[in-house]
Amino acid sequence: MLEKIQEMLAEALNLPAEKVTAEAKIVEDLGADSLDVVELLSRLEDEFGIVIPDDEVENLVTVGDVAAELEKLVK
Repeated sequence: MLEKIQEMLAEALNLPAEKVTAEAKIVEDLGADSLDVVELLSRLEDEFGIVIPDDEVENLVTVGDVAAELEKLVK
């Protein structure tokens, strides 16, 4: 799960994959803007057939946070 998110973020933000770590903050460290975040979450929802609740989105700060939330929702 984490690897897939890292791959998608690296591609979307045009970053080297090794920069996209579980601890990396999506906005502060990786330079994503709000549109990048919305697009990523939309792609993840489509990819995994889930819906990320709006009230959870604000808690998704790091790449690891996104992975943990997806693992919760996919089960």
